[in-house]
Amino acid sequence: MLNRRHLRVKVLQSLYAFHQSSTKDVKAHEKFLLGSIDQVFEMYVWMLSLINEVADYTSRDAEERANKHLPTAEDLNANVKLLSNKFILSLAENNEFSIALKKYKVDWSFDPELAKSLFDTLKASPEYAEYLAKEDDSIHSDKDIIKFIFKKVILKSSLAEQVFEDKFIFWPVDREVLQALIAKTFKNFANDEDLKKNQLAEISGNWAEDKEFVINLFEQTIRYDSQYQELIAEKTQNWEPDRIAMMDTLLMKMAIVEFINFTSIPVKVTINEYLEISKEFSTPKSNSFINGILDKILFELKAQNKVRKIGRGLIE
Repeated sequence: MLNRRHLRVKVLQSLYAFHQSSTKDVKAHEKFLLGSIDQVFEMYVWMLSLINEVADYTSRDAEERANKHLPTAEDLNANVKLLSNKFILSLAENNEFSIALKKYKVDWSFDPELAKSLFDTLKASPEYAEYLAKEDDSIHSDKDIIKFIFKKVILKSSLAEQVFEDKFIFWPVDREVLQALIAKTFKNFANDEDLKKNQLAEISGNWAEDKEFVINLFEQTIRYDSQYQELIAEKTQNWEPDRIAMMDTLLMKMAIVEFINFTSIPVKVTINEYLEISKEFSTPKSNSFINGILDKILFELKAQNKVRKIGRGLIE
């Protein structure tokens, strides 16, 4: 699921888009922000559907083998065990998954060769042969082959990679979250007797709280943009403005917002989070630069008694 770091990255991406856009409609960009978060769940649903497509191709493959000009005995009795895989059957029984398929209009007919390519890779693997030969199956052993399909077949496929890159603009960033969601799904699908009780992963542990967090962080960073820009400028007088990466500036503004306006988030947590994000989204030297500037700003804000943390949050 999405953790707070992922949510901060989503806000960062939306702030960058806001500042690059000629349209300064905050609510429109806020809608884009929430949409980018929902798109992670959409990506997750498409991935589950693709796993299902690979399993379903078992039937088509068996039919094609049986219709060969000179089919062998093995061709006429192709093993279609994957069709009765408990994880696949559980997905079919899952009402939330069915609703999501309709909501996101999931349909793989635009690329019929993808499932075939993936199934061919699966069929040629020793892991699949071992699965077909196994007789004492349970939902746990059935999940093992699905994990293999996901990790070693789909994620290793350049064709699948291209499809998801084309369909989801933030695929390179969200891929890690997707893998966590799929892993959570495997953990959730543990009921062997009543498949309908198995649940999909949740996009957030507490969406009401997390939604409030991202909206407030986004809106307040924009609201205090000029004020915090001046604060940063005071501490970077020896730096020409065009030498400071926009991502660095946005990360520092977001951190300042958290220092002042998010009373339950410890200062150290805020600093560590944005330093980690800078390693991935800004320049190689951004980490030390941001750390130095934030230290100076924090010292000043604390002297002015503007940093007030309550509850579990501690300044030091």
